[in-house]
Amino acid sequence: METQEITIRVDAETARAYEAASPEERRKLDLLLSLHLRQLTEPPVPLKQVMQEISQKAQARGLTEEKLNELLYEGRTSGSHKQSAINH
Repeated sequence: METQEITIRVDAETARAYEAASPEERRKLDLLLSLHLRQLTEPPVPLKQVMQEISQKAQARGLTEEKLNELLYEGRTSGSHKQSAINH
């Protein structure tokens, strides 16, 4: 990925901390800031699209509707046992 240098304004304490960081720490900070800025400036992905992508990945990994229902049923039954134990 090609990088480009930019200038941003931060408070004095943040600037001092960045300047005092080692080159490795600075690279990590640069990467984190780049990722965060990208997340803030990209348009949000609609929930339906996210759910479709999750479904496609799950199917590609072998999750079937039958297995999903089984997992959901197990979650419901174990959750009800926990709830019963809490109420008693």
